[in-house]
Amino acid sequence: MKAIFTDEQLVIQLSESSKRAFEEIYDRYWYKLFCISFHQTGSKEEAEELVHDLFESLWNRRLESNIKHLSSYLVISVKYLVTNHIKSKITWRKYQEYALLNKMQEISSTEEAILFNDLAAAIDKAMKMLPEKTSRIFQLSRFENQSVKSIARELHISEKAVEYHITRSLKVLKDQLWIYQTDN
Repeated sequence: MKAIFTDEQLVIQLSESSKRAFEEIYDRYWYKLFCISFHQTGSKEEAEELVHDLFESLWNRRLESNIKHLSSYLVISVKYLVTNHIKSKITWRKYQEYALLNKMQEISSTEEAILFNDLAAAIDKAMKMLPEKTSRIFQLSRFENQSVKSIARELHISEKAVEYHITRSLKVLKDQLWIYQTDN
């Protein structure tokens, strides 16, 4: 018969380098952490890799960790890993380089190039004023041409929430970029 250990007991045993405790923690929490990671990344491979990285870190830091609530610690850790993973994949700089490169090919005069650079910098500044989620939703909508429905599905929020964030972004951009508006 298999012994049932509490999370607290498993943490103590893990800090004593018990491989059995580590395996029990892995068996108990792997699927939950995978689901959280998959829900955020949308990729089975990325989710598995992030959960693997979390368990590798848990084992490597077993002697120095001071875990009070195992479940909360693991959930927060995987969310942190997912957030960092997404940030590293989708950088605002990559988009800027892409947009500037494409736009520069269309611009023929020096004056237009200067105005475009000023506008790109102003857009960057305005986007940085937005909360991260609002900025992300706006980027998905306007720069990646995703529909409200697909953004809502991807971020697991309502379509109304997506529309709210887009409207909020447009208002901030309009307020910050009024100097670039024309009557045409």
